Amino acid sequence: MNKLSGSLVIHLFLAISILLFSESKSFAQTSNENVPVGQIVTPYGEILIELDDRTPNHKESFIELANAGYWDSLTFNRVIPNFVAQGGCPDTPEGFTDPEYLLEPEFVPELKHVYGAVGAGRDDNPGKLSARCQFYIVQNPEGIPRLDGDYTIFGQVIKGMSVIEQIVRAKRDSNDEPIKSIPLKVQLIQISQSAYSELTTQEN
Repeated sequence: MNKLSGSLVIHLFLAISILLFSESKSFAQTSNENVPVGQIVTPYGEILIELDDRTPNHKESFIELANAGYWDSLTFNRVIPNFVAQGGCPDTPEGFTDPEYLLEPEFVPELKHVYGAVGAGRDDNPGKLSARCQFYIVQNPEGIPRLDGDYTIFGQVIKGMSVIEQIVRAKRDSNDEPIKSIPLKVQLIQISQSAYSELTTQEN
């Protein structure tokens, strides 16, 4: 090998090494990034929710209300075995009339009412507007396909379905409201990418 070709090989080796180092550094930075998830703390334990980017307005709304502590004075007010655990602002006879708490639906065909899905409550308004102050978690193991396309799904439980199983079995009155109040504390927390990946793998 002559000196010129040897020099080219060295320069090529150095260029490839720098490229590989940069890519590995970039991957490490991405892997170490924290992931924001919704956390619901109840007397029965913790629930973690993955918020879906495909429903950006509902995701942003959940984060806004969680950061404001909106739900911290409210409860799981409707619990039905083989159906849902519903929390937040309670249903009223007149429905949801405050426009500040209404959202246009964000129906995504791939987001369905499967076990652990998190959806936005609403009344019977013709536009299917979400009441962003109210959410529910699907507890039926078979899902609730009849609700698909009628209520916006914006998240998925990645930890704590065992908590939901306990909540839906709480003693309740004729309106499906727990006889003993089940308070909420809802906030946004950051978890590592590795912990997030482990949770989503386990849950699925």
